[in-house]
This record gives sequence, C-alpha cells and structure tokens, in this order.
Amino acid sequence: MDLYEHQGKDLFARHDIPVPRGIVAETADSARAAAETLGGTCVVKAQVQVGGRGKGGGVALVDSPDEAEAAAARMLSEGFKGMRVVRVLVEERLSIAKELYAAILLDRSTGTDLAMVAAEGGIDIEELARTKPEALCRVHIDPEIGMHPYHRSALMGALTGALPAEARHLVENILIGLYEVLTQEDATLVEVNPLVLLTDGRVIALDAKVAIDDNALYRHPETEALRSAFPVDAVELRAREAGLQYVKLDGEVGIIGNGAGLVMSTLDLVQRAGAGAANFLDIGGGASAEVIATSLEVVLSDPSVRSVLVNIFGGITRCDIVAEGLLAALQRVTSNVQIVVRLDGTNTVEGRRVLKEAGHPKIVQVATMLEAAEKAARLAHGEAA
Repeated sequence: MDLYEHQGKDLFARHDIPVPRGIVAETADSARAAAETLGGTCVVKAQVQVGGRGKGGGVALVDSPDEAEAAAARMLSEGFKGMRVVRVLVEERLSIAKELYAAILLDRSTGTDLAMVAAEGGIDIEELARTKPEALCRVHIDPEIGMHPYHRSALMGALTGALPAEARHLVENILIGLYEVLTQEDATLVEVNPLVLLTDGRVIALDAKVAIDDNALYRHPETEALRSAFPVDAVELRAREAGLQYVKLDGEVGIIGNGAGLVMSTLDLVQRAGAGAANFLDIGGGASAEVIATSLEVVLSDPSVRSVLVNIFGGITRCDIVAEGLLAALQRVTSNVQIVVRLDGTNTVEGRRVLKEAGHPKIVQVATMLEAAEKAARLAHGEAA
C-alpha cells in the first residue's frame, strides 16, 4: 500500500524524523486558509500515489493565499497524470542550502534491506542513478542484525564534503529513524527525496514516499485504516467486494487467468504483441462458474477494455466449469468487445466443446497463449480477429 506524502510524514514524525509544518486541504478554500496559517508564502503539493510531481505541475511554490487557492483549485479539478486529486498538502516554504537523497527498501533479490544515500537529490535523482550510478552509495543490511554503526558509517562516508560537521549527526539520526519506519511499520520502501539541509542548519525530510507490505497490515490496523483516504476506482472496488485478486492497469486488453505466474506471463505476451494489459486478475485455483462469471463482469465494466483475454490452464480449475462461467456471465451482461479464450489442462475437450456448441458471437477460441495474446491485441486495436 503506497501512502500519500502527508501520511508518510505522519509516520516519520512518530519516529522523530523532522518534517515541515503542513496542513492537508481538500478544497481550494481550505488551501487558502492553510496558506494564511503558514504565513502566506508556502508550497502546495498534489497528494497522489505516483512520482514526478515536481516536473509535472503537481508542486506549486506560491507567494500568497490567493495563489495557494488557485494552485489547489487547479490540482483538485485537473488531477495529475490521469489520477484524481482529492487533497493537497500545503506546507511552509523553507530556505534550502543543500539537497540530499536517502532511501531504505527491501531488496528481494538478496533477502536484505538496502540503504541508499546520495549527496545530490531532487527531481533528477532517476537521471543521476542512470548516468552516475557511483553517486549512489548502497549498503546492504541483514534484517536479522539491523542497522549498526558500521552501516551508518559507510552511508555517511558517501556524504563527506556535502555536509558541515554539525549536520552529520542530524542526518545519521534521520537514517536511524528511516530504518525504524521500515522495520517497525512493515514497510517495503521508505524514501526521502529530497532530504534537505536548511540555511539555519536544520535537516528536514522535505518529501516522504512510503510503501507498506499489504500482507502485514493486520498488524497495523491504524495504517490499514488510511485506505479510506484513497480514491477508489469503481472497478477495483467491485473486484475487492467479490474477493478477486485484481489490479487496475493502464492498457486496453482485459486479462483473466488462474495463477499469478500465468497471469504475469499473459501480461508479458500481450505487451510483446503490441498492446497493453488493462488489468491483472487472478481467479486462483478451483474457481467456480460463479467466480468466472463475476470476473468477466468486473473486467467488462472497465470502459478502457477493448478486448478480453481469458487464459486458463486447468489443474484444480476445470476448463468446462470456466466455459460455463463465461457463458453465464454473458447472459447477465452485454459485452461490446470480443473475448479471446484459451483453455488447456483439466477437461479441455469438454470446455472447448461447451463454448463451440454455444456459438456465442463474442467468444473467440484459440489453442495457444501466444496466439491468444496476438489475437487479443489485434482486436483491441480494431483489427479483424
């Protein structure tokens, strides 16, 4: 679960990481009032769960409450990168002497925590990592040992020359706090970009990006409750209520499969065929006809879907049950797009026979995954099947 910036900063504050004074506003009027409280000159930030706000108009430096109101009105009405903006964060303006970068994340490839710092931070950190990878100091931390002084020493060594002596212990304390957030809050990513040294000598986390492990939310009911602050996509909400493993994506081919690995492979094949997946939907093993029907209804309710690809390898799941579920769904909902179906495994012959005898005009049967992906991509682009 990716937190909004203001939610991440609330976590930071609980772990003694300094953050700017800020006020969350859900209307332009309240943004104006927040700016007045903060002295007029402030920063207005769209609260969204994606990056790139600095270059994309999601951050506005304003000099008056009037400007804060206008900036908030724009963000709340226009959104950001196609995402709804339902609140902004109005923060005090700070006098910055130096921008740094700091992050700690779970490195699944090594089974360790990875701490990173750089003496340069800000909106071009991705470019820095690409063109000057040596500028990022990386230190792996065994989670059974935790962050020790020698880890912090290695990280702080990379900042030698970038900080005055009196600021070094402030940055080191923040690194300790970030590791506490990662471990105590069950986060998989904690990032501050930029971490700033102010002209008055203070060190402040100017931004906060925090991702929490969904599987650990039962240990943090107060964090799970933050979900209510997120805009909910109507299709995702319907899938969640049906108990489906569904993730909304930005493509045009609706995907239904059984097993996360098969669904991920299907997404890759659709991409290779020149289209994009509109979703990830895993029906799991042993799905009933009702689950199949509900899954198809959910996918078809997404207006961005231009074709559907149903890719089933029957193990516990029986292909004849899948076929019956698809036909049942098409009796309950009208499909305006073609549905490409690939069935293989348990009761394949029966499943294919059920679909063939039904002769539904919206169902196109194919034999292989690659053929299914290519056909679904062509249909999504308006080409003949």
